[in-house]
Amino acid sequence: MHIEKRKVGKRIKYFLAHSYREGSKVHKFRKYLGQDLKKEKLNERKEIAEKLILEEMHKYNIIKDPLHFELSKEEIEEIKTLEKEIPLKITHLSKQDWKEFSEIFVYNTNAIEGSKLNQKEVKDLLEKDKWPDRSKEDIAEAFGVNEAISYIRTTKEHISLEFIKKIHKIIFKNSEQFAGKLRKKGEDVVVINSKGNIIHEGASPPRIVHLLSELIEWYNNNKTKYPGLVLGAVVHNQFENIHPFRDGNGRVGRILLNNILIKHSLPPINIGVNNRIEYYESLKAYEEGRDLKPTIKLYMKEYKELKKKLK
Repeated sequence: MHIEKRKVGKRIKYFLAHSYREGSKVHKFRKYLGQDLKKEKLNERKEIAEKLILEEMHKYNIIKDPLHFELSKEEIEEIKTLEKEIPLKITHLSKQDWKEFSEIFVYNTNAIEGSKLNQKEVKDLLEKDKWPDRSKEDIAEAFGVNEAISYIRTTKEHISLEFIKKIHKIIFKNSEQFAGKLRKKGEDVVVINSKGNIIHEGASPPRIVHLLSELIEWYNNNKTKYPGLVLGAVVHNQFENIHPFRDGNGRVGRILLNNILIKHSLPPINIGVNNRIEYYESLKAYEEGRDLKPTIKLYMKEYKELKKKLK
């Protein structure tokens, strides 16, 4: 960290600055200290500003490069064993199973984000085109998620920047003007719980493309190394950390998860609205310590619940 001086007229303004390199870009943390400061006051304010900059750097570093993620051979074998215990086989899913899964998924993934549509209304909407007395946004996004599920079943693409934006556009094309568009400068995301505490901050807009590109590169480098459950979990959890869109990140992330699972011959998964607290806790465990165990545990639990629903 270093002191920067700027002469403005006859006055001198002081800043504490620190540069942060990420890929080809250099980000700078800068805190204003004051003007025409004496040495004692400058040092006093510098000490406070250093703490503030370190806090900001910590927030930046929470969203780490997923290339640091590594599993041992024993852990990989353990997860491969778990995959064999999944009570569903993608090759055994009938046309009716897929229809029922999509209805279950549409209801739950939208309900997690606040949709007021109930399960019967989703079923009637998708099967009979019967529109309930609900908001046009909820209805449009139900159709959008259903279309996204159909899309990932037919596309051969695993993940790319354009693919991520396309999924967002499919889901929100009839409800949001920013459908398919990444967050721009000034569009910061902060997730606050019911107690008013900040539980997550998305990446700052200038970092989004770089972080998504790193995630895509990580996936391409590891798609034959790790089991599908691990790949899907890392892609989903890291995507949620980045939070690249103004809204809709949860739904896009869960579609990305299913796309990865399907591409690795695993059945799709539904995150139930009744399990959303456990879901949020698993995301936090990954964000804070790259701990995938809560996520994998939740996925296995959800597979068992889905098996019961697809009787």
